[in-house]
Formats: sequence, structure tokens, C-alpha cells
Amino acid sequence: MIFPVHPRTQKMHPWTMDQTLEEIAYRLDTDMFTQHVVVNVAKVVNMRHDLKLREAVSGCEIINIDDMGVVWGARMLGLNVPERVAGVDLFFSLLSLAATRGDSVFFLGAREDVVNEAVRKIQGDDPLLKIAGWHHGYFWDNEESVVKQIADSGATMLFVAITSPRKEQFIHRWREQLGVRFAMGVGGTFDIVAGKTKRAPLWMQQSGLEWLYRVIQEPRRMWKRYLMTNSKFAWMLLRARLCYIPRKTSHFVPTYFR
Repeated sequence: MIFPVHPRTQKMHPWTMDQTLEEIAYRLDTDMFTQHVVVNVAKVVNMRHDLKLREAVSGCEIINIDDMGVVWGARMLGLNVPERVAGVDLFFSLLSLAATRGDSVFFLGAREDVVNEAVRKIQGDDPLLKIAGWHHGYFWDNEESVVKQIADSGATMLFVAITSPRKEQFIHRWREQLGVRFAMGVGGTFDIVAGKTKRAPLWMQQSGLEWLYRVIQEPRRMWKRYLMTNSKFAWMLLRARLCYIPRKTSHFVPTYFR
């Protein structure tokens, strides 16, 4: 099944974590390129006016919901969303999948010291994982060279830890030249892996308060962003609820299950 949160936003795949992993594995087995993206409240709001972001997200083959706010909003509209698929959790599951399959990975993004430390910890946790290469996220004057480095590495999976909308646009812009079969934006995941920032406690994740934890950690950078996007999303949801007419949603069967 697929559904739109708003007519002007891209339809999303309300899958479980297991369904998502099965679909990705199937697409890797059949040599289909996959751009993966997770959608949260901020992204839903920003896609309404950022045409480039909307285009980049719309071009993704798998769009998971990584935000309890979006999950609850969909359920308010009578749509069946089984669970949240957090991007950071999917990242670690995909590293395990890559190690099991023998696929190599490339890490792109964050500061140089952060990505170096993240790679060191990841490799230490799983020596069997094949790391094809890594590069920091400050390369915009040398973009083509970095794309070539990724392609020459022979990596199967690419993880891009750059802020939105740049990461979605970067993957979308270079998807034909990257040489990988799977590319995913992972936001601040490298900072979490490297120990530079902490993830919210489980109870806050489950209560939809992960955004508040980020504001507490980085108040100057985050408070305005979340105040604006959360308020706009609440208004969008209220309008959608008032205008909502129950109807059957279309069914989407993952490629893996066809």
C-alpha cells in the first residue's frame, strides 16, 4: 500500500523494518538501483515549497516513514502505518546485511574527524564488513571528483550523512554516475556513531519526542527549525482531517513479494 500525507507530497511506503530490508535485498540481488529516503515532519513540510527536494524525494524507489509525528498523522486520517522505520536503525541493519552478503560500503559526509572516527568504530564492531572508502561532507567545490572516487571504489552501498535537502539532491543528481546499487541519506548518523551526539532515550523515540531531545542538545540550531515545521505540520494535519473523506487506499506490493 502507498499513501500521500498531502496531495503535493510524494507517496510513501508504510512498511515494517523487515519488509524494507527484504525489499532492499531483493533489489540488490536483481541489480536494480535503489535510492532510499526517510521522511519526517520537517521533510513533509518542506516538500510543499521546495521543488528540488520534492523532485529528489519523488525519484526515490523506497520512501520510509522515520517520524512518529507522520505515523500518528497518517493514523489520524485512517491510514494503516504499522510502525516507524528509523533511518539510523535501518543503517545499522544494512551494515549487518552488507557484511553477511559480502557487499562493500562507502561512507560520505560529516566532518573529516567525525567520519574517520565513525569508520573506525564501525570496522571495529564488525571486522567482516567491507568498507570500500569514505570521505567528509565538505566537497562541494570538488563534487565530480568525489563522485568518481565513489564509483572507482566499487562500493555496493553508499551512505550519505549530509543535511537535507542536499543529500537527497546529491544522490538524485549523480545516481547514474555513482556506480553503487543502493544509496541512502543518513543525516546525523555518523555523529551518533562517532559519539559526537547522543540519540534520544527509547521512551522519547516512542513518544515522538526525539525532536525535543535534539533541541536540548543543539538549542541554537534546532529550536526555530522544529518550532516552525512542527507548527506547520500540525496545521496541515488539522486541515487534512477536516477535509478528509474516507476512501480506499491503493495497494502496493513490494517487489520482493511479487
